[in-house]
Amino acid sequence: MRLVSRILIGAAAAASMVALGAPVAANAATTSASSAATAASSSYFQDDWGPYFSSDDKARARGQVTVEKQPYKHWYWKTHVVKHKVCKDGKFGKKCKIVFKKHKKHAWVWKHRYVFTVDSTLRNHKWWGGKKCAWETFKVVGHDGHTYFKSFRNCEKFPAHYSFSGKDAAHIYVDVSRGHFGGPTGHHSGWKDVYHAAP
Repeated sequence: MRLVSRILIGAAAAASMVALGAPVAANAATTSASSAATAASSSYFQDDWGPYFSSDDKARARGQVTVEKQPYKHWYWKTHVVKHKVCKDGKFGKKCKIVFKKHKKHAWVWKHRYVFTVDSTLRNHKWWGGKKCAWETFKVVGHDGHTYFKSFRNCEKFPAHYSFSGKDAAHIYVDVSRGHFGGPTGHHSGWKDVYHAAP
């Protein structure tokens, strides 16, 4: 009887340990999956830029640039040559020849795009008079050489916050200047570095 009791107690203890271990294993799996997801969505690059000033020191811009490395499937048509044996019945029997035909197949490979976000704070130290606005103009140069510009203004006393995004930038520059409501007119800082992709 004592032997049976000991066996039952031992079995109950083992069951309890298994029951306690299951949540731990589940938590470990959840933590591992969460860590993997966080790593996949983490920033590829992040840095501050500026501050940069207009040549009269009445406008100031500074901020941060973040780049995310995002995988995607690149689809393309893959051409391959297939060898066929073609036979025909002729006057003197069956004749065969080898024919090469091209076939196209839809295939894909993993590639990456680099999505950037530029955040900026533009300050205006002269918000009265004719040319009362602070301006910042960003120049974005893509890996393919394509260039475009993005401009923001602040004609008020308080700091203005701006943000814009794009993808696959090789270089990003900013020019800080002064102007009126319609656009910059002078006191340019010249092109200052914001971001340069790794070679």
